Amino acid sequence: MAVLGGGISGLAAALKLAESGYHVVLIESSNQLGGLGTFFEHDDRTFEKFYHCMLPSDGPLLDLLDHLGLRQSVYWRPTSFGYAHEGTVFPLNTPRDLLGFRALSFPDRIRVGITGLYGRWASDRGLDDITAVDWLTRLSGAKAFRTFWEPMLRAKFGDRFGSVPALWFWTRFNREKGDKDGEVKGYLRGGYKRIIDTLADRLRALGAEIRLNEQVTNIDLLADGRTVVETTQDRHTTDQLLSTIPFPSFTQVTGSALRRAMGPVDQTLDYQGVINSLLFLRRPLSPHYWVATLEPQFPFDGVVETSTLTDELDRGPRHLVYLTRYLHRSDPRFKTPDHEIAAGDWEALTRLHPDLTPEDRENHFVFRAPFVEPIYRLGHLRKRPPEVLVRDRVYLAGTAQVYPTVTSWNGSIQQVNHALDIMLGGRRKI
Repeated sequence: MAVLGGGISGLAAALKLAESGYHVVLIESSNQLGGLGTFFEHDDRTFEKFYHCMLPSDGPLLDLLDHLGLRQSVYWRPTSFGYAHEGTVFPLNTPRDLLGFRALSFPDRIRVGITGLYGRWASDRGLDDITAVDWLTRLSGAKAFRTFWEPMLRAKFGDRFGSVPALWFWTRFNREKGDKDGEVKGYLRGGYKRIIDTLADRLRALGAEIRLNEQVTNIDLLADGRTVVETTQDRHTTDQLLSTIPFPSFTQVTGSALRRAMGPVDQTLDYQGVINSLLFLRRPLSPHYWVATLEPQFPFDGVVETSTLTDELDRGPRHLVYLTRYLHRSDPRFKTPDHEIAAGDWEALTRLHPDLTPEDRENHFVFRAPFVEPIYRLGHLRKRPPEVLVRDRVYLAGTAQVYPTVTSWNGSIQQVNHALDIMLGGRRKI
């Protein structure tokens, strides 16, 4: 059994397959496992290149951590959200906060609040066939949509925000609504690298092969029905294959025999990428885990201060701030040199926090990922790639299929469980 992709989907799938008695060969194109959970070293510690957290509602992820013996190492912290407007960061966590949010007129504040309540309790029926633009405009009004909701959609999907179904927004309302005591997020003692390392150790103990630095160049079917995977390093033949790599990457390397066997599958799905500019600071910025920075003056869309969540035992004597922007991999900014991105981000951050000084900055890193979030379209539930591409031969379990669940480690594991239930005939989930 070959599993393509060494992110959380590939690792979780490989573990269940190995525990079910398969000899697994896990093929990863980079020199690290983890996908968006990859890490780097600084000051004798490891840090995630892209920020991560978990929520109390993340059942599949927490179940996996329990299976790995890691769940007891998860700790939880209250977190909050802020919104930057005209030089002021407004908290937006309670109805009282919303009533004081000067970016909106008072009537629009009321309508946005009602939209939030309605979105959390309304049925999702039919929302895959209504754009988020139409749904939110109807609920909040045109002015509130343009001022408040549209910048959020643009930040996530760029110029293609108009095609995103309302179901995507509804799902986010319901994943992050918290409880009566407010928003709570979790982190694992030792970081997400500990999850990756534990999965890799389990796989090796079960006899699985982990092949790094193998870029897939071709996937096809042989005359006898077996699957062949050609990489930059080797050629693998296998009875069955499960791909967890981004769907555009998969379709680029499928051979003619596999394409014929797959039949008509929509291959037009595209993805947004992300640039994360990571600052190590000697002082905190704000009490908020996440501050939306959606005004044109900011080159980033959000300030994610993960040190409001993580313990000093995990990060050391510093404060971690991720300045994040979603954009398509074809965007010229995706090729901007790191030092230019870092300089522009620092200058903009000091406008938001004028008391920041160069002495407050310990270090600055920039990381990119080309495939992060599918660009959803109306009727996406019907357009998702199927789990079964060729019965008993080729299967998919990736972020292209996670929708309408929020794209996250939890959503990826949920999708893996679903795909492997199909593949294995309903055996026990991890």
